[in-house]
Amino acid sequence: MDSKRRSLIGFEFGAEGGEEFSAINPATGEALAPMYLSAPPADLDRAAQLAAQAFSSYSRRTGKQKAAFLREIARGIDSIVDQLVIRTPQETALPEPRVRSEAGRTSMQLRLFADLVEDGSWVSARIDRGDPNRKPLPKPDIRSLWRPIGPVAVFCASNFPLAFSAAGGDTASAFAAGNPVIVRAHSAHPGTAELVGEVIRRAVRTCELPEGMFSLLFDAGTQIGTALVQHPKIKAVGFTGSLRGGRALMDLAAARPDPIPVFAEMGSTNPVFILPEALKQRGAEIAKGLHGSVTIAAGQMCTKPGLIFLPAGPDALALAENLGDRISQTPAAALLTPQIRSTYESQIKARNQQKDAALAAHGESPSPGGGTQVSAALFETNASYYRARPQLAAEVFGPTTLLVSCSNREDLLAVARDLHGHLTATIHGTEEDLREYADLVEIIENKVGRIIFNGYPTGLEVCHAVVHGGPYPATSDGRSTSVGTQAIYRFSRPICYQAFPNASLPAELQDANPLGIWRLVDGNFTRGAADAAQAAG
Repeated sequence: MDSKRRSLIGFEFGAEGGEEFSAINPATGEALAPMYLSAPPADLDRAAQLAAQAFSSYSRRTGKQKAAFLREIARGIDSIVDQLVIRTPQETALPEPRVRSEAGRTSMQLRLFADLVEDGSWVSARIDRGDPNRKPLPKPDIRSLWRPIGPVAVFCASNFPLAFSAAGGDTASAFAAGNPVIVRAHSAHPGTAELVGEVIRRAVRTCELPEGMFSLLFDAGTQIGTALVQHPKIKAVGFTGSLRGGRALMDLAAARPDPIPVFAEMGSTNPVFILPEALKQRGAEIAKGLHGSVTIAAGQMCTKPGLIFLPAGPDALALAENLGDRISQTPAAALLTPQIRSTYESQIKARNQQKDAALAAHGESPSPGGGTQVSAALFETNASYYRARPQLAAEVFGPTTLLVSCSNREDLLAVARDLHGHLTATIHGTEEDLREYADLVEIIENKVGRIIFNGYPTGLEVCHAVVHGGPYPATSDGRSTSVGTQAIYRFSRPICYQAFPNASLPAELQDANPLGIWRLVDGNFTRGAADAAQAAG
């Protein structure tokens, strides 16, 4: 890996001549070989043109063919895990067990989507059969299903170099829906993206799919990412990152002559509400769990609990002391990039200067030459001061959280009402607490995408039912999820056929139901044929 590395454009490599850059080892601050070359505009255009050509073919492939492709990528990722556990920690400072776990999650979610599209029922086929004898007007035959949207641009995330990057959830769901993908590699871990990108490219060849199914673009800054969103062949965008970055992509996409959707996950403080009886009965246990959730991966999880609301009193003081003791014993940890460290340190400094937002505990100091290492921090304040200082509700990406004591029930409900959109909210309580605070659940249902009871928001389960989304600014579209099989609907759209001859319809909508999928026929779910369903009705 001594030569300068170029983008992957279909089955070829990109051109030379772009801006050079290298990954930085967060643990040491040293530049890593090899050098990478940013994609020139011609590479981006070539990738987009190839993707548009591939779409016309791949969008019509069967669910079994798409499933075979997704499983081939999963097999390829499984085969390079030993390479990933060498390269990825160098680029991210993530430990080997985390890399192995994330690689397993990445291949698992690919297989989950493979199962979904092989079954085929995800297209939500609906058939309303016509009735020419209806009075006063004949009823037309109308049928609909979900179809792919077109080439998708995916931005790799800094904090998940595998599960939210080149072959992560955005790419997997876009492929599953029937779309080609162009990935913009993250400049912090280009080597990891390259290893996975080669796996995808081999899978495209193995499955005899069109060349433009996948391209990987390297980018030292923001130029290529900006141009990618603006390219007329791109029809949707998937992004995981900061509010600033996501908002910029949203604005670019909206300003196009043909605006396109941006599905951006942009930040969340994931509030935790500890109710009185739970605090009284399990305060020490909750403190332990919170510490683990706040400091896992150096606090660089999008689901890290950054706000903790609890009733004031002796039990709250005991929990704060317990959590503070744990924070003070937390070793310094390396953040993913120098920029993330700089932002974290400036935010901690600003919060520490706030009147009445006290620094309650500080973790161990970074070691000399520790690269991007930072200390964990615990802050405390009260509800009235918190509500008067909106900046305290902002996400701080790193190993820190803010305890907010509430003097009474109305205080706690008031801070809940003030919340903007988040990915998650957590409630620790007993059945008695839930009865007393039933209105709290009603409030936060409108604030988040996932509500956790007596648990912790980190450790997201990838499954069919999960929702990883939430109202703005947690995401750009609170109706969607970036994790779980419902993510497929971000990169597809409904299309309706009226009065079409049966033989000219997609197989999913034909009377005989040759694929045997679940369909809504005249208002009833069935796997049977449409004419049989009508007769039974």
